[in-house]
Order: sequence, then structure tokens, then C-alpha cells
Amino acid sequence: MSIGLLTGILFACILAAFAMGAQVGLALGGIAMLVGYFTWGDAVFNVVPTTIEDNLFSFILLSIPLYIYMGQLLTRSGIGEAMFNASQMLIGRVRGSLAISVIIVCSLIGAMVGIIGAGIMTSGSIALKPMLDRGYDKRLALGVIMAGGGLGILIPPSVPMIMFSAVTQNSVGRLFIAAIVPAILAIVLFITYIVISCKLDPKRAPLDAEPEQPLTGLERFKTIRDGGLALLLIVLVLGSIMGGIATPTESGAIGVVGALILAGIYKRFKLTTLRLAGVETALLVAVAMWIIMGASVFSNFHLLMGVQSLVAQFTADLGLPPWGVILLMQGVMLLLGFIIDEFIIVLMCAPIFTPIAVSLGYDPIWFGILMILNIEIAIQTPPYGFALFYLKGIAPPGVTMMDIYRSITPFVLIKLLVLIICIVFPDLVLWLPNKLMGAG
Repeated sequence: MSIGLLTGILFACILAAFAMGAQVGLALGGIAMLVGYFTWGDAVFNVVPTTIEDNLFSFILLSIPLYIYMGQLLTRSGIGEAMFNASQMLIGRVRGSLAISVIIVCSLIGAMVGIIGAGIMTSGSIALKPMLDRGYDKRLALGVIMAGGGLGILIPPSVPMIMFSAVTQNSVGRLFIAAIVPAILAIVLFITYIVISCKLDPKRAPLDAEPEQPLTGLERFKTIRDGGLALLLIVLVLGSIMGGIATPTESGAIGVVGALILAGIYKRFKLTTLRLAGVETALLVAVAMWIIMGASVFSNFHLLMGVQSLVAQFTADLGLPPWGVILLMQGVMLLLGFIIDEFIIVLMCAPIFTPIAVSLGYDPIWFGILMILNIEIAIQTPPYGFALFYLKGIAPPGVTMMDIYRSITPFVLIKLLVLIICIVFPDLVLWLPNKLMGAG
């Protein structure tokens, strides 16, 4: 059976399985083994133990439960409210200040959680009601939560980045550092849009009333202290990687210890908090690992069948220049994001597309950042973007899917602009990791 026909059969079966609501990991791994059995025979089942040994026992993947546990501890210990209050106080009483705070804080909360769905739902549960209660336009409120919470997978530590590094054998530390400038650029553009849109249409963001009792100096100090400690932990986790003090996995352990200390500082260190955070982490990690195993089995089988040579031959037949091949890959990932989540896109596309990009002379770290940006756009794009339904799940009853579509559209366009800028100016991505860690 030709690799082209085999690829068509595989993807047709997967789409049918997803349409019937099959479990993602089981669908990917099971279909690969079923098709492989009819093409290779019993020998195909050797892919399963080798995949488990190579992927699930990876030291890099050990950091996933640590980062998720850190995020759960932080969000359950009042960290969101502390960061939110500190941001609001620093920005001051300007039109749209609450929306700007939401962008900044939700981005950091999303980064703590490391998973886009959990980031959006956690951010929304903290920030959506205060915005609506203060009279903000519901589309602006929904849009900034989706934009900020979704940006979490671009701000280190990011679970999809860890997965990309694991399956492509690239430095996760370099990937983390490379994401900083694109993330800052996106946040700046989001804030610029909020300020301009609120100035053009003041009804979108009414000014907050003057507080009856201004904060005392001590209250201001405590507010900044609490928010600053949360930010310091994120800087500590990332700084330990950038400084070569700890591996990404070790920095995850540092983050967990720091989260426990912060919970004690906020006087929310309770056994119940530990238990609930642990249970939620176990559930998220179990789902993630099951998807990783199924997707890795699928990818490894497909690679062994020669899909890389098929893709390379296909792009050669099209006669596209190298940058055209990169754009074609971006288009494929964008379409995949309409129907599957970020984990599966990384695990399916990274081992196939990254070696081709490298063979064309491109840096794998740069390509990895493009992939993360692309995924973030894809799963938030109407009408079928995966993340849209996370936001609908936490929205008030009066919010329709059409409201959500309209709310996210300007922010998706901004993210698309960031992606284009990073494609056109690769040094924007590679300058910082090359500066701090040397050329790769």
C-alpha cells in the first residue's frame, strides 16, 4: 500500500472516530495499530512498547505534572485575586484599565496552568464577573479573557512547548526563552487595541467610580507585595532555566515548593487545598499522558511508513520556495486546529514538519514558536475552534456562541499579525535565546 493511500485511510478513520465521539488517545493509537496490522502484520505492535519507552519515560515529560500542580496550587491559593488587585492598582483609574489588567493577569494565570483550556476557564472564573458587573461590554470582556487565558501556552512554562521539545529532541529551555518576545509583543498589541477601541467607543469600558475610602499606604504595600510575590515565582521558575541553574523538570519542582510557600503566606495552606489540587492535577495529567501515548503511537507508525518523504516529495512537486513550504505547513496546522486540541496537533505535526523545516535551513526553535502561535490561533478561531467551547462553558446564560465569535475575532487577527511578524523577522524569536544561551 502506498504511503499516500495509507495516509488518506488513516486520516479518514480518525475524522470518523472523532465525529463519533471516540476518546482521542484511543482513536489515534488504536487506528494506527489497526491499519498497521493489515499492512505489516503482527510486527506493527512492536511500535507500542518502543513508543512508551522513548516518549512516556522521557525526563522532560516529568515536568508536566509539576507545572500543572504548581498552577493548581496557585489558582486555589488566591493568587489570581492578588495579581488582579495589584495590576489594577498600578494601572490606575483609566478607561479600559480592568480589561488591561485582565489581559496581563490572565496571561500569567494561563502560563501557570500551562494548558489552554484550563487557562481560559480559570481566568474566566476569576475575571469575567467583575468585568460584567462594572458595565463592560460583554464582547470586550469575553474577548480579553480568551486572548489572555489562551496566551498562556505561549508564556513559559507551557505544556505544549514541553511536548514539542520531547518529540523533536530540542532544548525546552531555548524554546521557553524564545517565546518571551512574541508573548510580550502580543500583550502590547492587545493593550493597544483595548485603549484605542475604548477611546473610540467609551461605552465599551465605563470609568470606575472613585473609591469612597482611598487605600492607605499599608494597604497599597500589601496589595503590591502579594501580587509581586506571585510574579516573582514565575520569574524564579523561568530564571532558574535561563541561568542554567535547573533543568525544566527541576524548575517545575521549584515552582511547586514556591507555590506551597505562597499558599502559606496567603494563609490558605490547607490539606483540602492540597488534596483538591492533587486530584485535579492527576486527572489532567492522566488525560494528557493518554493522549500523548496514542498520538505518539500514531506519529511513530506514520513516520516508519515514510510520511516525511511523502510530505517532502509533495512540497517538491508543488515547486514552492522554502518560505512557501513553511506557509503551507502553517495552513495545515491551522485547519487541524479547528477539529483537534493543542496536544494532538503538536504530537502529530511536530515530528513530521520540524525535520522538513530544518532540512530547508530553518531553526527548529523558531519553527516551534510558529507552531505554538499557530495552534493558539487555530483553536480560538470561529466557528469550530476548540477553546471557544471552554469559554462558553463558563459564560453567563445570556451569552451566545455568536457573542463569543464576535468577541474573539479582533484578538485572533492580532495573534495572526504576531505570527506573520515572527515569520518575516525570525530574529525576533531567536535573538533572546541566542543571547542568553548561545547559538543553537
